[in-house]
Amino acid sequence: MSKQHDSSNQQIVFDPELIKRYDKSGPRYTSYPTAVQFHDGFGADDYRRYVEASNQRGNPLSLYFHIPFCDTVCFYCGCNKVVTKDRTRSAPYLERLHRELELQGALFDKNRTVDQLHWGGGTPTFISHSEMTALMAKTRECFNLRDDDSGEYSIEIDPREVKVDTIALLRQLGFNRMSLGVQDFDPRVQKAVNRLQSEQETMAALAAARREGFKSISIDLIYGLPFQSVVSFSATLDKILEISPDRLSVFNYAHLPELFKPQRRINAEELPAPQEKLAILQMAIEKLTAAGYVYIGMDHFAKPDDELAVAQRSGTLYRNFQGYSTHADCDLVGLGSTSIGQVGRCYAQNLKELEAYYEAIDAGRLPVFRGIELSDDDVLRRAVITELICHFHLDKAKMGQQFGIDFDSYFATELQELAAMQADGLLTVDAGHIRVQPVGKLLIRNICMTFDRYLREKANQRFSKVI
Repeated sequence: MSKQHDSSNQQIVFDPELIKRYDKSGPRYTSYPTAVQFHDGFGADDYRRYVEASNQRGNPLSLYFHIPFCDTVCFYCGCNKVVTKDRTRSAPYLERLHRELELQGALFDKNRTVDQLHWGGGTPTFISHSEMTALMAKTRECFNLRDDDSGEYSIEIDPREVKVDTIALLRQLGFNRMSLGVQDFDPRVQKAVNRLQSEQETMAALAAARREGFKSISIDLIYGLPFQSVVSFSATLDKILEISPDRLSVFNYAHLPELFKPQRRINAEELPAPQEKLAILQMAIEKLTAAGYVYIGMDHFAKPDDELAVAQRSGTLYRNFQGYSTHADCDLVGLGSTSIGQVGRCYAQNLKELEAYYEAIDAGRLPVFRGIELSDDDVLRRAVITELICHFHLDKAKMGQQFGIDFDSYFATELQELAAMQADGLLTVDAGHIRVQPVGKLLIRNICMTFDRYLREKANQRFSKVI
C-alpha cells in the first residue's frame, strides 16, 4: 500500500489489491437516476410543467449548450459529435439553437439569473467568432445573464482550434473559466489516438487565457491510452505542473469499441496492461498530491484555494452533467442536440440526431424526447449519492430528518452490503455517520452503487470500469 498524502486535510490512499478487487463497471453518477432510466413516456409537456413549478421557487439557472462539431475525430472519444471539415455545417445548427433559446427562454421567469453557463461539445471553438458573438447575444436576449463577471461561465477549448484573438473574444463575451483538452503530450500517444497537438499550441492558449484574466483554468488528461507508460505519462504531468493549472481532470480511458465506433481504430494490443494502467494512476495521484493538489473525487484534482476544493470543505459541492459544481441551487437548462436538463424533480433530454432536432425546432416544438420524473425514493437516493460522491461523508440523522425517514431502517439492505466494504477499510459506518476512508475514495463509485436501486434491480446495464 502506498503512503498517505495529506493536502488541506484531504487524504487519499492507493491500494492496488483493493482496486483490482473492486474494479467493476458502474455509473459516474452525474445524475440519479442515471440516463439509462430515461424513457420516452416523459415529453415536452411534462418538462413545461416542471419549469412552471420551478418559476414559483425562482432558483437561479445554469445553461448548458451542446456544440457537436469537431474538425477531426479523436479515436478515444465517446461523445455525441459530428466530425466535419465543412465549417458551414454549424450555421443551420446554430440557427435552430437560437430558436430553441427563444422557446426555452419564453418558459422561464426573466428575474431568474443565470449563475452558471457552459459550452461543451464536440468542440465549441469549431464555430466562428461571429457565430460565438451572435450566440451569446441571443442568450442575453432570452435569459438574464450576469454582467458583473460574478457568474461561472465556462467553455471547453481545443488548443488546436483557437488563436490568441479567440481567447480575447471569449473573455469579452463573458466567459471567465475554461477547460483545455490535452490528454497527453507524448507524440506517439497523440498519433495513436489521432489527436496531434503541440505543446506550443497548448501553452499559447493557456498563456492567452491568463493574460485575459480567466479566473480558473482546467486541463483534461486521459490515462490508459495506447503506448502510455508510467514514465511517459509522468513526463506529461511534469510539463502540466510547470504551468500550474487551477484544476486537472485525469480521466480513465474506457475501451468500448462495440459502443463507440471511433475506438475501433485504436489497436487494443497497444493499450497499457491493466497493471501498468494502475501504476500510471498511482503515480499521477502521488505526483499531484505532492504538488499540493486536493483530490476532489472522480478523476478531479484542484488547488486548495480553487472553488471546488473550497466548496468541498464547506459541504456545498454538487455534481451534475458537467461534473463537479458549486451551484447546487440552480435548475439546469440543456440546449442543443442530446443535451440534458435538470429542472426540479425531473431530467429532460433533447433529441440526439441532428435531423430530428432540426425537425422539432422547425415545427416550433421543444426538442425534448425523453426524461424522467423523480419519485420520493429517487430524490432521497440522489441526495445520499450526492453527499457521498461530493463529500465522502454522510450524516444519517440529518438525512433522516430531511426526508422524514429512519435511515438505518430504510437502508437496512444497503448498510448490510456496506459491511463488507467496511471490513475492507473502504469506509466506516457508525450510529450517526458513514465516512469514506482514504483508501475508499478512489472506489467511491462502488460505494454509491450500493444505494442505486435501479442497478440492484437490473444487473446487466453497460457502464465503464470504475478505475
